Parts: sequence; structure tokens; C-alpha cells
Amino acid sequence: MSTPRVSAGAPAPAVVHGTSHVREIRARRTMMEEQMADKAAAIVAGLGGADNIEDIEACITRLRTEVADAGKVDQAALKAAGAHGVLVSGNVVQVVVGPEADSLTDDINDLLD
Repeated sequence: MSTPRVSAGAPAPAVVHGTSHVREIRARRTMMEEQMADKAAAIVAGLGGADNIEDIEACITRLRTEVADAGKVDQAALKAAGAHGVLVSGNVVQVVVGPEADSLTDDINDLLD
């Protein structure tokens, strides 16, 4: 029985595939981060802009926000940005976004700073 031989100068196929796969994962991660940042910006706009947001926090699947003027909140824009639902009670607005609430809150806080 002969043992397969690998040339010292040739890269192992698993290494080449692995490197390519890592690059692909990084590219997808970067694209997802950009999409999340775009979504955060769209949510800020839907909440009436950065100046209208007084407080925001994540609560499992929702963004709980307090706004200065609830009349500036554009529910259609929030839904177009990917919100599953919007609940408004006085100046408190809850935007249902799903499990990405924590990440979106971080991105929105970065935009507000």
C-alpha cells in the first residue's frame, strides 16, 4: 500500500479552502454589520431623528424609546426599516425588531453620541 505524497511547495487543499472560507465569512460579517448600521439609521429617522430620541434601551425583542414628540414618529418608516410592529403610548415608543434588539440599540447609541 503506498502513502500519498504531498509536494513541499504545494499548499494543502484544506488550507486553501479554509482561507477562502474565512475571507467569505469576514465579507459576510462586514456586509451584515453595514446592513445593521443602515437599519439603525433608518430606525433613528423613523423615530423622528436623533434630536427626538430622549432614551433608548433594548428589552429582549423590542427597542423601548422615549421621544420628545411622538407626533414625529413615522410608523410606516419604522416598518419599512424592518420593524415587526410599533406600539406608541404617549411619548414611549416600542419598536418590535426581534432578537437583534441589543445590537440595534448599540448601533443607535453610537449614532446618537
